[in-house]
Amino acid sequence: MAITRAQLVKELLPGLNALFGLEYDRYDKESEEIFDTESSDRAFEEEVMLTGFDTAPVKSEGAGVAFDQAQEAFTSRYTHETVALAFSITEEAVEDNLYDRLSARYTRALARSMANTKQIKGASVLNRAFNSSYPGGDTKELCATDHPTVGGPNLRNELSTSADLSETSLEQALIDIAAFTDERGLKVALQGTKLIIPKELQFVADRILESPGRVSTADNDINAVRNMGMVPEGYTVNHYLTDTDAWFIKTDCPNGFKMFDRSPIRTSMEADFDTGNVRYKARERYSFGWSDPRAVFGSPGA
Repeated sequence: MAITRAQLVKELLPGLNALFGLEYDRYDKESEEIFDTESSDRAFEEEVMLTGFDTAPVKSEGAGVAFDQAQEAFTSRYTHETVALAFSITEEAVEDNLYDRLSARYTRALARSMANTKQIKGASVLNRAFNSSYPGGDTKELCATDHPTVGGPNLRNELSTSADLSETSLEQALIDIAAFTDERGLKVALQGTKLIIPKELQFVADRILESPGRVSTADNDINAVRNMGMVPEGYTVNHYLTDTDAWFIKTDCPNGFKMFDRSPIRTSMEADFDTGNVRYKARERYSFGWSDPRAVFGSPGA
């Protein structure tokens, strides 16, 4: 008795789903080193940046207490994108009993494609960090020298003079992070936590962060960055960064990089009446972005 398309779908689906999950999870989720994941149940998410208050004044004896009012500085919007791909196995392949071999091969390729797209989407936030064509909620690109604020000086989260990754440039970036202020110009207690680099800089980063002494010197100086624990989470290599000499420091800013998961990855399979083909689909919906530019400090390289 010949197997029907409906029976074929029922028999193949559990195994293909398991195979898809194993292949999808096999690839490193490098975006998770950068983004905090939150769930969403709407078409988009918006986060409002509040200014906080100004410096508290001295209250004279008998005088009334001063009042201040927080304001909305800007709004960051995360618009979810649907990512989906499918393949089909022809009716003739089913007739010739090729479906088992083809479906396993195609399912692995589909999982690889979906995983790859997600990492590209995540890395694009940093790949566009110095491009003014991709502004954030404050109308500036992610890394800029002139992020506007409500009452304080403009925020700068890139080096005044672009530089390649080195001991000197890293130290200057950490000093600049320590000088960050909020929307009203008050100091904020932020520090760099993790260096994010392309694969081309991994050897440079390892020497800078892991050497006991200063790199490329004959002096008996200690490696101050390592000795002071200034980058406590070390470095992470993101293989989807496209600029070979750009580098970034992620800070401990609490409302920075985010990935909103609107619809987790799902797979489905069905038989098509018109063609006789069997079709298998994967789909997920998410968005990557940033709310507070203080989440990162970067340099495009020299």
